[in-house]
Amino acid sequence: MKVAIVHYWLVGMRGGEKVIEELCRIFPDADIFTHVADPSNLSDTINRHTITESFIARLPGARKHYQKYLPLMPRAIEGFDLTGYDLVISSEAGPAKGVITDPDALHLCYVHSPMRYLWDQYWVYKSQAGRAARLMMPLFAHGLRIWDAASAARVDIFVANSEFIARRVAKTWRREAAVLHPPVDLSAFRPDTPPSPAPSDAPYLYAGELVGYKRPDLVVEACTRLNRPLVVIGDGAAKQQLMADAGPTVTFLGRVQFDALKAAYRNCRALVFPGIEDFGIIPLEVMATGRPVLAYGKGGVLETVVEGQTGTFFDAQTPEAVMAAINDFEAREAPYAPAACIAQAEKFGPARFRRGFVELLRAHAPDRLLPALDALADQGSDP
Repeated sequence: MKVAIVHYWLVGMRGGEKVIEELCRIFPDADIFTHVADPSNLSDTINRHTITESFIARLPGARKHYQKYLPLMPRAIEGFDLTGYDLVISSEAGPAKGVITDPDALHLCYVHSPMRYLWDQYWVYKSQAGRAARLMMPLFAHGLRIWDAASAARVDIFVANSEFIARRVAKTWRREAAVLHPPVDLSAFRPDTPPSPAPSDAPYLYAGELVGYKRPDLVVEACTRLNRPLVVIGDGAAKQQLMADAGPTVTFLGRVQFDALKAAYRNCRALVFPGIEDFGIIPLEVMATGRPVLAYGKGGVLETVVEGQTGTFFDAQTPEAVMAAINDFEAREAPYAPAACIAQAEKFGPARFRRGFVELLRAHAPDRLLPALDALADQGSDP
């Protein structure tokens, strides 16, 4: 079985690239197609594969400013020659699913999100863009939306990374999607010994980009007004304003090394997660260390955090709602046992993803591909 994996761009190892890494483990002989690749920022697992770039990679400054060439990406993605591939797996959060496949090929699209900057987050991205981009976005967005919707017809099977994204697939492309949560490598976050509950003077934690749509301002204001210690990890355009608004109980660490990140997870009282994420890996990483999560009750986090056991939800993106959630959490902190948090996180390991992916393929593959799928090695267990 000849397999092609199509990803929008490969310039780092974030959630989408972690999925590609697991697909590479399932299909060690697959070829990878992408607009731009930076091997220095990719894992050895991905770099072992043959990677073909689109013409976008040859354009001026594309290695750094590839997203500025978004209007050209539909034509670029259609330029890949996938003749002879039996299975095509596209990874979609940017232009990837629009590849042209052989008539007999099976095309499965794993959806991290329909392109946010064209659909539900268009006005957010436009408001935060530079002056030139704000002028250009209305000129190309309409045509890109038409292509994006039309190219959904080229996919045989949609698989979403959460129920939240499956609903967006139905809304945006009018297609049903199976759900398979993405792989989360939790091995590095597992504590060596069973952790104890955090002391009452431990800080709360915000971790992530400091940008408007992730709403770190809610956490900073809530902890400032409640006089609670808060550690903020991350960087972004909103950092200076957040620091100006923060009280003396808020500490900004910026971007930190991995060991410092793990220590912040282990030593926090709880993670406060105020944004809307398609899935949300950080809450699972924090739970893997034995700490609970206070989250805005919308998005993928509803599928990972268990109310009253591994965390709690607040129902509005306001400082008052975050403050109420913190007060409620502190009033009944005892039920959030570290062991329960760890056990919940363990349900989302990479081996579960690999097994689930092969099962989905078997359920939809034509008979001629079943022998090849049967021959796949056992996907094993997580370390």
